[in-house]
Amino acid sequence: MTKRPLSLMLLGTVPAVAQTDPPPLKVGNSVPDVKLRTEENQEVRLRKLVSEKPTVLIFYRGGWCPYCNRHLQALVGIEKDLLAAGAQLLAISPDQPSKLKETPDREKLGYRLLSDSDATAAQAFGIAFKVDDATVEKYKTYKIDLDAASGKSHHLLPHPAVFVAGTNGVIRFAHVNPDYKVRLDPDKILAAAQAASQGGRHEP
Repeated sequence: MTKRPLSLMLLGTVPAVAQTDPPPLKVGNSVPDVKLRTEENQEVRLRKLVSEKPTVLIFYRGGWCPYCNRHLQALVGIEKDLLAAGAQLLAISPDQPSKLKETPDREKLGYRLLSDSDATAAQAFGIAFKVDDATVEKYKTYKIDLDAASGKSHHLLPHPAVFVAGTNGVIRFAHVNPDYKVRLDPDKILAAAQAASQGGRHEP
């Protein structure tokens, strides 16, 4: 499986991320009109949220993942600049709504966390993969229970990913990396969001 980060831009082609079907969405595709749930267990539609302002979508594995939590905390550093650019940040994971509230240092995150507990969004974005049974059991030895986290038994997780979309729902920047230990630098995310707010696209 490739460990190379995939920055999917309008120019040029890149291979699809391994273990996904369909392949990841890329620049020029539209944000799927999927349903998510808030921490209060209220249903929201992603396209409706994106239509309100340029949006940075962060897909992460869950509040049980230390690499995810470090990235979520790092994103706090660009939140003020994102707001100044007229953009919003939404972080999406398979965690069920009640688990979102248990995210480490949740009170320090000003942005919204959304639940994709049935993995509909991850699959629609082409970034979902199934965790094999052996790994599911191994996780339990580390006190990580995927079923308890999502409230489901599908064992689907998203590859860490960043998508930036304009209010028309068109994706202007996409980055997917199957290596869960590597995350996109917040400054690059900010630059992509600023470009989207100005009606352009960002190329690293």
